[in-house]
Amino acid sequence: MTRLIDELRKLPGIGTKSAQRLAFHVLRSSADDAEKLASAIRELKAHLRLCSICNNITDVDPCSYCTNPVRDQRLVCVVEEPTNIATIEKTRSFAGVYHVLHGTLSPIGGVGPEQLRIANLLTRLPEMDEVILATSPTTEGEATARYLADEIRRTEPRVKITRIATGVPAGSDIEYADEITMSRALEGRRELLS
Repeated sequence: MTRLIDELRKLPGIGTKSAQRLAFHVLRSSADDAEKLASAIRELKAHLRLCSICNNITDVDPCSYCTNPVRDQRLVCVVEEPTNIATIEKTRSFAGVYHVLHGTLSPIGGVGPEQLRIANLLTRLPEMDEVILATSPTTEGEATARYLADEIRRTEPRVKITRIATGVPAGSDIEYADEITMSRALEGRRELLS
Protein backbone atom coordinates (compact mmCIF):
# COMPACT_ATOMS: atom_id res chain seq x y z
CA MET A 1 0.00 0.00 0.00
CA THR A 2 2.84 2.40 0.84
CA ARG A 3 4.49 1.73 -2.51
CA LEU A 4 1.25 2.47 -4.40
CA ILE A 5 0.71 5.68 -2.39
CA ASP A 6 4.28 6.77 -3.13
CA GLU A 7 3.79 6.13 -6.86
CA LEU A 8 0.44 7.95 -6.96
CA ARG A 9 1.98 10.97 -5.20
CA LYS A 10 4.26 11.40 -8.22
CA LEU A 11 1.23 12.35 -10.33
CA PRO A 12 0.67 16.10 -10.80
CA GLY A 13 -1.81 17.58 -8.33
CA ILE A 14 -1.85 14.48 -6.13
CA GLY A 15 -0.75 14.98 -2.55
CA THR A 16 -0.46 12.40 0.22
CA LYS A 17 -4.16 12.47 1.18
CA SER A 18 -5.35 12.15 -2.44
CA ALA A 19 -2.85 9.36 -3.06
CA GLN A 20 -4.16 7.51 0.01
CA ARG A 21 -7.79 7.89 -1.17
CA LEU A 22 -6.88 6.60 -4.63
CA ALA A 23 -4.90 3.67 -3.20
CA PHE A 24 -7.78 2.64 -0.95
CA HIS A 25 -10.18 2.96 -3.89
CA VAL A 26 -7.99 0.60 -5.92
CA LEU A 27 -7.84 -1.78 -2.94
CA ARG A 28 -11.67 -1.81 -2.65
CA SER A 29 -12.12 -2.22 -6.42
CA SER A 30 -12.48 -5.59 -8.04
CA ALA A 31 -9.42 -7.38 -9.34
CA ASP A 32 -10.84 -6.89 -12.85
CA ASP A 33 -11.06 -3.09 -12.39
CA ALA A 34 -7.50 -2.96 -11.03
CA GLU A 35 -6.27 -5.00 -14.00
CA LYS A 36 -8.09 -2.70 -16.44
CA LEU A 37 -6.39 0.32 -14.87
CA ALA A 38 -2.97 -1.33 -15.00
CA SER A 39 -3.59 -2.45 -18.59
CA ALA A 40 -4.64 1.06 -19.66
CA ILE A 41 -1.40 2.47 -18.21
CA ARG A 42 0.73 -0.21 -19.93
CA GLU A 43 -1.03 0.38 -23.27
CA LEU A 44 -0.58 4.13 -22.97
CA LYS A 45 3.16 3.70 -22.45
CA ALA A 46 3.46 1.09 -25.20
CA HIS A 47 1.50 2.84 -27.95
CA LEU A 48 1.77 6.58 -27.43
CA ARG A 49 4.88 8.65 -28.08
CA LEU A 50 5.86 12.21 -28.89
CA CYS A 51 5.75 13.37 -32.49
CA SER A 52 9.32 13.78 -33.75
CA ILE A 53 8.41 17.11 -35.37
CA CYS A 54 6.06 18.94 -32.98
CA ASN A 55 6.28 16.95 -29.70
CA ASN A 56 2.52 16.35 -29.56
CA ILE A 57 1.34 13.06 -28.07
CA THR A 58 0.54 10.65 -30.88
CA ASP A 59 0.21 7.00 -31.83
CA VAL A 60 1.78 7.62 -35.26
CA ASP A 61 4.97 9.52 -36.02
CA PRO A 62 4.81 12.17 -37.39
CA CYS A 63 1.42 13.11 -35.94
CA SER A 64 -1.74 13.81 -37.93
CA TYR A 65 -1.30 17.60 -37.63
CA CYS A 66 2.22 17.53 -39.05
CA THR A 67 1.26 15.28 -41.97
CA ASN A 68 -2.05 16.94 -42.87
CA PRO A 69 -1.60 18.45 -46.36
CA VAL A 70 -4.42 20.95 -45.77
CA ARG A 71 -2.64 22.58 -42.82
CA ASP A 72 -0.31 25.52 -43.37
CA GLN A 73 3.12 24.12 -42.47
CA ARG A 74 4.61 27.63 -42.49
CA LEU A 75 2.35 28.83 -39.63
CA VAL A 76 3.31 27.33 -36.27
CA CYS A 77 1.50 27.81 -32.96
CA VAL A 78 3.71 27.18 -29.92
CA VAL A 79 1.84 25.84 -26.88
CA GLU A 80 2.88 24.75 -23.41
CA GLU A 81 1.18 21.34 -23.24
CA PRO A 82 -0.51 18.88 -25.63
CA THR A 83 -3.87 19.64 -23.98
CA ASN A 84 -3.62 23.24 -25.26
CA ILE A 85 -3.97 21.95 -28.83
CA ALA A 86 -7.49 20.68 -28.15
CA THR A 87 -8.50 24.10 -26.84
CA ILE A 88 -7.23 25.82 -29.99
CA GLU A 89 -8.75 23.18 -32.27
CA LYS A 90 -12.19 23.74 -30.70
CA THR A 91 -12.20 27.24 -32.20
CA ARG A 92 -11.92 25.82 -35.74
CA SER A 93 -10.09 29.01 -36.68
CA PHE A 94 -6.46 27.83 -36.80
CA ALA A 95 -5.21 26.01 -39.89
CA GLY A 96 -1.50 25.86 -39.12
CA VAL A 97 0.58 23.30 -37.23
CA TYR A 98 1.80 23.14 -33.64
CA HIS A 99 4.87 22.91 -31.48
CA VAL A 100 4.54 21.62 -27.90
CA LEU A 101 7.09 22.77 -25.30
CA HIS A 102 5.96 20.45 -22.48
CA GLY A 103 6.15 23.18 -19.86
CA THR A 104 7.28 26.74 -19.26
CA LEU A 105 10.42 28.35 -17.95
CA SER A 106 10.42 28.37 -14.16
CA PRO A 107 13.74 29.15 -12.48
CA ILE A 108 12.18 28.58 -9.05
CA GLY A 109 10.91 25.18 -10.20
CA GLY A 110 14.26 24.30 -11.76
CA VAL A 111 12.94 24.43 -15.33
CA GLY A 112 15.32 26.12 -17.74
CA PRO A 113 15.40 26.20 -21.55
CA GLU A 114 17.19 22.85 -21.65
CA GLN A 115 14.23 21.13 -19.94
CA LEU A 116 11.78 22.37 -22.59
CA ARG A 117 11.46 21.07 -26.15
CA ILE A 118 12.85 24.15 -27.87
CA ALA A 119 15.71 22.76 -29.97
CA ASN A 120 13.53 21.14 -32.62
CA LEU A 121 11.44 24.33 -32.88
CA LEU A 122 14.58 26.28 -33.77
CA THR A 123 15.55 23.72 -36.43
CA ARG A 124 12.08 24.12 -38.03
CA LEU A 125 12.43 27.92 -38.37
CA PRO A 126 13.76 28.02 -41.98
CA GLU A 127 10.45 26.51 -43.16
CA MET A 128 8.30 28.95 -41.15
CA ASP A 129 6.75 32.30 -42.03
CA GLU A 130 5.11 32.99 -38.66
CA VAL A 131 5.36 31.67 -35.12
CA ILE A 132 2.41 32.30 -32.81
CA LEU A 133 3.45 32.20 -29.15
CA ALA A 134 0.40 30.81 -27.35
CA THR A 135 1.79 30.37 -23.86
CA SER A 136 -0.43 31.26 -20.91
CA PRO A 137 -0.46 34.85 -19.65
CA THR A 138 1.22 33.80 -16.38
CA THR A 139 4.63 34.96 -15.19
CA GLU A 140 6.17 31.70 -16.45
CA GLY A 141 4.25 31.80 -19.74
CA GLU A 142 5.28 35.40 -20.40
CA ALA A 143 8.92 34.64 -19.57
CA THR A 144 8.83 31.65 -21.92
CA ALA A 145 7.28 33.71 -24.73
CA ARG A 146 9.91 36.44 -24.29
CA TYR A 147 12.74 33.88 -24.28
CA LEU A 148 11.38 32.16 -27.41
CA ALA A 149 10.93 35.46 -29.23
CA ASP A 150 14.57 36.36 -28.52
CA GLU A 151 15.79 32.93 -29.66
CA ILE A 152 13.70 33.01 -32.84
CA ARG A 153 14.91 36.53 -33.73
CA ARG A 154 18.50 35.46 -33.15
CA THR A 155 18.16 32.22 -35.15
CA GLU A 156 15.88 33.29 -38.04
CA PRO A 157 15.24 37.07 -38.04
CA ARG A 158 12.88 37.03 -41.04
CA VAL A 159 10.24 34.92 -39.23
CA LYS A 160 7.24 36.92 -38.01
CA ILE A 161 6.59 36.44 -34.28
CA THR A 162 3.13 37.04 -32.85
CA ARG A 163 1.61 36.60 -29.39
CA ILE A 164 -1.94 35.56 -28.61
CA ALA A 165 -4.11 38.39 -27.31
CA THR A 166 -4.82 38.58 -23.60
CA GLY A 167 -7.16 40.69 -21.54
CA VAL A 168 -10.73 40.65 -20.31
CA PRO A 169 -12.42 37.40 -21.39
CA ALA A 170 -15.66 37.59 -23.35
CA GLY A 171 -18.70 37.32 -21.13
CA SER A 172 -16.96 38.53 -17.99
CA ASP A 173 -17.41 41.74 -16.03
CA ILE A 174 -14.68 44.40 -16.03
CA GLU A 175 -15.38 44.93 -12.32
CA TYR A 176 -13.72 41.57 -11.56
CA ALA A 177 -10.62 42.00 -13.78
CA ASP A 178 -7.32 42.42 -11.96
CA GLU A 179 -4.79 45.13 -12.84
CA ILE A 180 -2.65 42.93 -15.10
CA THR A 181 -5.64 41.62 -17.05
CA MET A 182 -7.05 45.12 -17.49
CA SER A 183 -3.63 46.49 -18.48
CA ARG A 184 -3.25 43.77 -21.15
CA ALA A 185 -6.75 44.43 -22.42
CA LEU A 186 -5.94 48.12 -22.88
CA GLU A 187 -2.59 47.35 -24.55
CA GLY A 188 -4.24 44.88 -26.95
CA ARG A 189 -7.13 47.13 -27.90
CA ARG A 190 -8.09 47.33 -31.56
CA GLU A 191 -9.94 49.75 -33.73
CA LEU A 192 -13.64 49.12 -34.30
CA LEU A 193 -14.40 49.23 -37.97
CA SER A 194 -17.81 50.31 -39.21
